[in-house]
Amino acid sequence: MNTEANRKTEWVVGIGEALWDILPEGRKIGGAPANFAYHMSQFGLRSCAVSAVGDDEAGRELRNQLREKGVGHMLETVPFPTGTVEVTLDGAGIPSYEIRQGVAWDNIPFTPQIEELARHTRAACFGSLAQRSPVSHRTIGRFLETMPDGEGQYKVFDINLRQHFYTQQVVEESLRKCNILKINDEELAVVGSMFGLEGMQPGEQCRTLLDRYGLRIVILTCGAAGSSVFAPDTRSYIPTPRVEVADTVGAGDSFTASFLAALLSGLGIGEAHRLAVDVAAHVCSQHGAMPRLPERFTARLRNDGPAIR
Repeated sequence: MNTEANRKTEWVVGIGEALWDILPEGRKIGGAPANFAYHMSQFGLRSCAVSAVGDDEAGRELRNQLREKGVGHMLETVPFPTGTVEVTLDGAGIPSYEIRQGVAWDNIPFTPQIEELARHTRAACFGSLAQRSPVSHRTIGRFLETMPDGEGQYKVFDINLRQHFYTQQVVEESLRKCNILKINDEELAVVGSMFGLEGMQPGEQCRTLLDRYGLRIVILTCGAAGSSVFAPDTRSYIPTPRVEVADTVGAGDSFTASFLAALLSGLGIGEAHRLAVDVAAHVCSQHGAMPRLPERFTARLRNDGPAIR
């Protein structure tokens, strides 16, 4: 465990899977919550990745990589192998995933240290994948329940439906626990079928979810077709910039992190959306989920407002 993440301050946390993406060009660190924490750290926010690794070379190297990238982390060591995902890219750089089961991040314990971190967390991002197992499902739920409540608190459900590793119960529970939903167009079709929203236009589906679950914001990404952000009194749409795509691994996570970093820095929804679109387009032009962001992006946030330091 990284003791840097024990300081009594406000944190931004990605909780869930931390793993190795096995890509055509080699092994790269990944997992949506870890990607989120990494990109948050690039904007100068005090971030922490909460997950579990095995007592193996892959787990030790994962810790080292996060440390080298400047990401705070609580990676508990458990008697299961460190997670890996085989990533295959199609001709457009769109990934498909073969996700190993029975791995360390399926077994994240809710330790006293993680509980203490939750008490000092202002914003957390979680998904559906790590909730496929009872242990990590309970830990994520307890973490969210332990976080302080308040207007400036954010609980982001970046749904990330993968293979068959989700249930309607987990999705609905998560919608009730979050106040921001991030979803893509393919996932929205699945969720629409789950909750009887077939026949509605995507925007109407997003508005229905916003109202039904009392959400502050719903973010809908549609790949090359652009993205929309819905709030009770706001809608923002931005087309996707044209870039030379290397791969799209982690682009959605960078979008989520950039958007939330902007909100925490006091920017409005439109400005946050613009930054998120630009950062995600850049990540698509790079290989792997954790490229270094150029200063032209990070300089947009000076963190002089209510941001976490």
